[in-house]
Amino acid sequence: MIRKMQLPLQTVNLTLGFMVWVIISALIPFIKEDIALSASQLAIVTAVPVVLGSILRIPLGYYANVFGARIVFLVSFILLLFPVFYISKASSFADLIIGGLFLGIGGAVFSVGVTSLPKYFPKERHGLINGIYGMGNMGTAITTFTAPVIATQVGWSFTVKLYLVLLAIFAVLNLFFGDRQEVKVRTPIMEEIKAIYKNDKLWLFSLFYFITFGSFVAFTVYLPNFLVSHFELDKVDAGMRTAGFIALATFMRPLGGWLGDRFKPLFLLMGVFSGLTAAAILLAFSPSIGLYTIGCLTIAICAGLGNGVIFKLVPQYFSKQAGTVNGIVSMMGGLGGFFPPLMLSIIYSITGQYSIGFMALSQVALASLILVIWLYYQERLKVSDEVFRSTGQGILVTDAKGVIKAVNPAFTKLTGYEEKEVIDHKPSILKSGKQPKAFYDQMWDIIRQTGQWQGEIVNRRKSGQEYRELLTINAVKDQTGEVVRYVGSFSDITSHN
Repeated sequence: MIRKMQLPLQTVNLTLGFMVWVIISALIPFIKEDIALSASQLAIVTAVPVVLGSILRIPLGYYANVFGARIVFLVSFILLLFPVFYISKASSFADLIIGGLFLGIGGAVFSVGVTSLPKYFPKERHGLINGIYGMGNMGTAITTFTAPVIATQVGWSFTVKLYLVLLAIFAVLNLFFGDRQEVKVRTPIMEEIKAIYKNDKLWLFSLFYFITFGSFVAFTVYLPNFLVSHFELDKVDAGMRTAGFIALATFMRPLGGWLGDRFKPLFLLMGVFSGLTAAAILLAFSPSIGLYTIGCLTIAICAGLGNGVIFKLVPQYFSKQAGTVNGIVSMMGGLGGFFPPLMLSIIYSITGQYSIGFMALSQVALASLILVIWLYYQERLKVSDEVFRSTGQGILVTDAKGVIKAVNPAFTKLTGYEEKEVIDHKPSILKSGKQPKAFYDQMWDIIRQTGQWQGEIVNRRKSGQEYRELLTINAVKDQTGEVVRYVGSFSDITSHN
C-alpha cells in the first residue's frame, strides 16, 4: 500500500513545493504597494528564488538516492517554514531577497521525485510516470491564481502565512506515508560526477531542459507583472491568465512523457523546438493581446511537451547515475528561468521594448533544434558503428579506387592483420595467388554491371596460412549513380570443405 501511494504523494509534494516557490512572483503586484521597488529590483526579486531552487537540485537528487524521498521531502518542508515566515514579515527589498533565496528549496524538490519514482515502475513507463509527477508544476498555477484572490481579501502578509499550515501538514504526511523501504543507492557523489561529466548527452539534455523548463519558469514569474504593466490588465485577470499558461504547460508534461514512451523522443523534441522558435518570433513583434496569447499558449504547449520528453531520455541513457543527472539537468532548467527575466528587464530599460529578448529566445530554440537533429543522426551513426564492430563477419570498406579505409574487429580476427596494417592498402594484400587474373577480371566485370558479387575465394592470413572464404562485395553509389566506395564482407568456410 505504501509503495502504491508514492506517485500521488510525491506528486502533491511537488505541487506544494512549487506553490511555495512562486509566492513572491504571484504576490509582487501587492507587495510593491507596501515595499518600494524599482523595475530592476522587481526583476531580481522574482528571479532570486530560482537560483537556490536550481543549484540545490543536484544534492537533493543525489540524496534522494542515498536517504530516500521520504526523508528529503520531510526535511525540505520543515526548512521551508523559516523563509516563508520571514517573507510574511518582510518590509524591505533586502528582506525579500533573503527570504526569496531560501524559497528555492521548494523548487529544488523537483529532482527528488524524478529520481525516486522510476524505482517503482518498469522502464517502458518512466516517461509517463515522470510526466505525471511533473504535473506538480501545477503548484505554480495554484499560487498564481489563488494567492492574488486571497490577498485581495486579507492582505499579502497573511496570505503568505497560510502556507505555513500547508507545509506543516505535508511534513506530517511524509513522516507517516513516505516509503521507509525505498531502494537506496550510496555511490559517492564525486564518483557519479566523474562518470558522467564528459558525456555530451548530459550537457545536451541540460541545454534542452534549460530552454523548455526555463521558458515555463520565466513566463510564470514574469507574466503577472508584465500583463499588468504592458497591457494594463488588473491584477486578478493577469493572475488568471498566467494560471492558464501554467495549467496548459503542466497538462502537456505527462502527454510528452507518454508520447516519449511510444515514439522516438528525439523526433518529438524536433517538433518542440520548432514550435518554440515560431512562437518566440511572433512575440518579438509585440503583437496585440490576442496574438500575444496565441504565442504564449504555443510556448506553454511546447515547453510542457518538451519537459516530459526530456525526462524520458534521462533514465534511458543514465540509469545508474539517474539521481545526479536528474539534479544537473533540472538545475539547468531552473537556471533557464533565472536569466530571461533579468535579460528582459535590462533590454527593456535600454530599448523600451521586449522584442530583442523574445528574438533571442527564438534563436536559442532554433540552435537547440539543430542540435537535436545532429544528435538524432549521431545516434543512427552510433548504431551503424556498433553493428559494424560487433558482427561476426569480417568487413572491409574501400574507396572508389579500391583502397582500404576501414575494417572491423572480425576482419582482424579472421586475417591476423591489425587495422593500421591494412589502412591505405589494397585488398590484394590478402591474395594467396590461387586465383588467376582472369578470375578477378570477371569478378569486377560483374560488380560494374550489377553492383554486387558473391563467391568463394582462397586468401592468405598474415601468418601465411591459406583459408577459404565466402566473400560478398557491394558497390555503394551516391545520388548521381557514381560509385563512392565498396564494402566487402566475408566469413571463413575452410572447415566446410
